[in-house]
Amino acid sequence: MLMAGAVTAGAVLLGSPAEAAAGSAKTGPGVIPLPDGFRPEGITIGGGPYAYLGSLGDGSIYRADLRTGEGRIISTGPGTPSVGLKLDGRGRLFVAGRGEGARVVDARTGEILASYRLTTATPTFANDVFLTPRTAWFTDSFQPALYALPHGRGGALPDADDVVRITLSGDWSQVPGEVVNANGITRTPDGKALLVVQSGVGGLHRVDPRTGVTELVDLGDAAPLTNGDGLLLIGRTLYVVQNRQNAIDVFTLAADGTSGVFQKRVTDPDFDVPTTVAEYNGTLYLPNARFTTTPTPDTTYAVVAVKR
Repeated sequence: MLMAGAVTAGAVLLGSPAEAAAGSAKTGPGVIPLPDGFRPEGITIGGGPYAYLGSLGDGSIYRADLRTGEGRIISTGPGTPSVGLKLDGRGRLFVAGRGEGARVVDARTGEILASYRLTTATPTFANDVFLTPRTAWFTDSFQPALYALPHGRGGALPDADDVVRITLSGDWSQVPGEVVNANGITRTPDGKALLVVQSGVGGLHRVDPRTGVTELVDLGDAAPLTNGDGLLLIGRTLYVVQNRQNAIDVFTLAADGTSGVFQKRVTDPDFDVPTTVAEYNGTLYLPNARFTTTPTPDTTYAVVAVKR
């Protein structure tokens, strides 16, 4: 069953994400083509030069070689969307499945290892995911909640009834209906809390993972993070993708994540509504979701590489 309320301290230890290690030199092509009609949204990169992307169309998972630009489908989708995804150190992809909850995919074999119904509430939109050493955290764009999948001993996947719902409160003000609220998610630099961007109103929130109480992050005179999407934290530097702005806003955060200072905006002529971001060897990689283009089986898609 779904459990509402606080998560135990042992279940929510926040640590460094796998993609937090930064390198120096850009390698590989600047634009990596994806299959026609693929409709990418989420991207994740592990320790090697391979990016994994999910399809909003049929939910397939694609692996791209960052050195050559070549790739292939490693897991045929279930026919429902794959949105945000993250790769853990055990070769498991945690995938947000929009209205279908979440699933875990073996990145080597493509096998679905587990599936989770995150909530019985409607409407629901499992949008993005962030991994800590002990928990997978999912955002819901249509509900004022986060969902936690606490790992068992040795990283064992939880049972289907072990999903924990954390209701967002404090400074959080949910826009009702099918409006994108909670979207990208990461942690604070000190690892003690979570950060969630609220797309429709352009706010960045610091979230207590035990209580769900949120505090609006003070970003000074920076413009609202309108259409804020994927988040990436490297050290104290936060990258916020703003999809329809075709931009990444970059901030230096206080250690506790309560405030931040705007540093720069990154754009590129090849951006076409990028949604999420991952880093490898000093380069940022963003999939073009092309939300302003009507998707067809022949629509072209790509991943764009830009220097940090």
